[in-house]
Amino acid sequence: MALSLDREAYYRRVRRLYGNWQKGEEEFGAVDAIVVSVGVDEEIVYAKSTALQTWLFGYELTDTIMAFCEDKILFMASKKKVEFLKQVATGKGGDSANGVPNITLLVREKNESNKANFEKMVEALKASKAGKRIGVFSKDKFPGDFMRSWNDCLAKEGFEKVDISAVVAYTMAAKEDGELQLMRKAAAITSEVFSKFFKERVMEIVDADEKVRHNKLAESVEKAIEEKKYLAGADPSTVEMCYPPIIQSGGNYNLKFSVVSDKNHMHFGAITCAMGIRYKSYCSNLVRTLMVDPPQEMQDHYAFLLQLQEEMLKEMRHGARLCDVYGAVMEVVKKQKPELLSKITKNLGFAMGIEFREGSLVINSKNQQRLKKGMVFSINVGFSELANKEGKKPEERTYAIFIGDTVLVDEDGPAIILTAVKKKVKNVGIFLKNEDEEEEEEEKDEAEDLLGRSSRAALLTERTRNELTAEEKRRAHQKELAAQLNEEARRRLTEQKGEQQIQKARKSNISYKNPALMPKEPHIREMKIYIDKKYETVIMPVFGIATPFHIATIKNISMSVEGDYTYLRINFYCPGSALGRNEGNIFPNPEATFVKEITYRASNMKTPGEQTVPALNLQNAFRIIKEVQKRYKTREAEEKEKEGIVKQDSLVINLNRSNPKLKDLYIRPNIAQKRMQGSLEAHVNGFRFTSVRGDKVDILYNNIKHAVFQPCDGEMIIVLHFHLKNAIMFGKKRHTDVQFYTEVGEITTDLGKHQHMHDRDDLYAEQMEREMRHKLKTAFKNFIEKVEALTKEELEFEVPFRELGFNGAPYRSTCLLQPTSSALVNCTEWPPFVVTLDEVELIHFERVQFHLKNFDMVQTGPKLGLLRPKPRAFGSKPGVLRTKSRVLRPKSRVLRTKPRVLGQNKVF
Repeated sequence: MALSLDREAYYRRVRRLYGNWQKGEEEFGAVDAIVVSVGVDEEIVYAKSTALQTWLFGYELTDTIMAFCEDKILFMASKKKVEFLKQVATGKGGDSANGVPNITLLVREKNESNKANFEKMVEALKASKAGKRIGVFSKDKFPGDFMRSWNDCLAKEGFEKVDISAVVAYTMAAKEDGELQLMRKAAAITSEVFSKFFKERVMEIVDADEKVRHNKLAESVEKAIEEKKYLAGADPSTVEMCYPPIIQSGGNYNLKFSVVSDKNHMHFGAITCAMGIRYKSYCSNLVRTLMVDPPQEMQDHYAFLLQLQEEMLKEMRHGARLCDVYGAVMEVVKKQKPELLSKITKNLGFAMGIEFREGSLVINSKNQQRLKKGMVFSINVGFSELANKEGKKPEERTYAIFIGDTVLVDEDGPAIILTAVKKKVKNVGIFLKNEDEEEEEEEKDEAEDLLGRSSRAALLTERTRNELTAEEKRRAHQKELAAQLNEEARRRLTEQKGEQQIQKARKSNISYKNPALMPKEPHIREMKIYIDKKYETVIMPVFGIATPFHIATIKNISMSVEGDYTYLRINFYCPGSALGRNEGNIFPNPEATFVKEITYRASNMKTPGEQTVPALNLQNAFRIIKEVQKRYKTREAEEKEKEGIVKQDSLVINLNRSNPKLKDLYIRPNIAQKRMQGSLEAHVNGFRFTSVRGDKVDILYNNIKHAVFQPCDGEMIIVLHFHLKNAIMFGKKRHTDVQFYTEVGEITTDLGKHQHMHDRDDLYAEQMEREMRHKLKTAFKNFIEKVEALTKEELEFEVPFRELGFNGAPYRSTCLLQPTSSALVNCTEWPPFVVTLDEVELIHFERVQFHLKNFDMVQTGPKLGLLRPKPRAFGSKPGVLRTKSRVLRPKSRVLRTKPRVLGQNKVF
């Protein structure tokens, strides 16, 4: 199949090249023509000549000479390459319709001297402007007879050569949308390989205490890019390493990209890793430092390093000079930690694209070049030769920390990070727990299994002191927590800071402020019941006087027909009546005299001369009172819902189309009676959900207490759940829990289908469901990573630890409760259950016996009353959580994101 060439991209980029040349800035102004010659050399990975070819044509063309003259372009290549280049060759005479000079194609003869072709090219070069000075890439020197004979020909003619590497690099530095798409993909692949392979592998090595050499680990990373599961869906044939991964630890650090991983074993301290992946010729780069049990000083230095990177991102704007970016970062170091000035890396990054490192666009103190929108940089900042005061061994006494990302220069705001790999201390710190107790328990269990029950008594008598000491420590810690808890409760009660039940007096509703507002209707003069809808008042005749009663005073009404009469009974709110709810039992003046009920009677018989029966007035009054009462209660319920609602800031809309967005989601609770699909989009300071009907729900980042991502592993839905600090209003109700979900499979199955278990349709459906699950999980994860990068990780999504989950019944049904790093949640069932662990003061276990499968767990806390359901399940108390007694304590030695150990700061 013939290779295709993007003609529009070629014309667009040649116009940009000629445009900069005609401006005559810097070296461009001194050249009469540009000559680019590419030979064959397998050892050369990056060269300006091949980069220019890739930029123009999308491919590298070996043994090809390109001459860019004032009014024409000449290409000299083999017959096959000439056929390929004919796609952009234009007709005879002048400039083409695309605004670029016409192309002349010369076929290179393999076995001849090509003298005639060389003469044509030299003649064209001499005819271009003054014909004396030619622009070349002086560092690019290719071997071979063809290149040698061409260079001799140029030398013979006496052309003066000018190096134009820097100006051509600046021309190519600002990337187009298509190029940025490839670089984003390269950055995504790099992030996937680091997160899913390298970081996981280091975790395994640390957990198993393996001895692995740096170079062997680097080789395993290179092999990982051959597996499609680490490539974010990319074709492995289009992916390659920019350079061999550089892994360093154990005191030997060199924070450059020209070094190679040594043969030393990996030391469990500060482990720096640099890796760059190239996708379809476009590069990306990522540097991270993993820290195993880092001392506090190391964590402080690392936090300062993150601060420097944030400062650099703010300074990298369109039009800023590279030396000013460098100077701003150095100024922060001088002010805050001047002792680290000699430890910081010499430069802070470089431009990237088809070439991994552009030497003319390095961020240092001397570079006067200006940043342009669309440029992509690898920013790298690190400290080396830092002293570890707690280090005892030689490899522990010095360490280095190094971070780097691929970033995109934007027009207004700070630079955008493309390699969205978390880098806070809790994300790159590996914190080891004390394993002595776990190992002793494992050994004891194994010994019991091997020796049988007869030796159990002997083993119990030989318990070590460490076990007893650990138990004593636990009990002492529980006593401290109990004393602290009692002291806080005593102080809260004495200062009366606890929650007090404030009873609001019933609102006194006045029908009319003065008699003049009373309606002058005939019904009133005729002593009939009249309902004033405007003032929500029922005017009734009482002892011959029209008396107004506000609709709020009426508890209920009933109408009955007995014989020839219709009875209308009206019951009013009054003190002492059993009301059930807290409605109407608190009155402004309870000592006053109250009317409890009024009954009216009217005849059903039509008297002579009357058009209607007298009972018609009662029937109309009954109907209208019901309508007004319903409208009043609905309005009151809405006002009650709005009470205590904290006013939220306005959502700042980001008009950029590249906002993180998830489509085809459902919202719970529903906006309307029927569930509707919509899209969730992240903006500057919050999310906006827009339904297909146009309804909008805004959730601000600063109002989110817990953001939980529930994957679809073992579930029929995939969920993003937001537990809010302050309730928001939508659908005329207030909500503190809002979630967005989509279904990943059939929730209901037709049992009437009598099909074989190996039926092809069923197998195909299962395969499609697996693929759907994978696609949805990937889409949700990408959305989360983009949101966390957008908010600079101020909003972090927590993923429940499914392996630590247990069954419980916080409401009516049993569900799987799973802990996250800061809460205990169930997001798949509705209503959801979210308890913040920091708000739990006391956990009490009830009915824990070995012969029972269930027991109750009571959680108490100052704010837990807001989360407790009404006592429904099993007749238990409020706050009682029914759980299964079959829960086993999991073993976790390496805490990857430093999650809270359950029960560490709780009283049991």
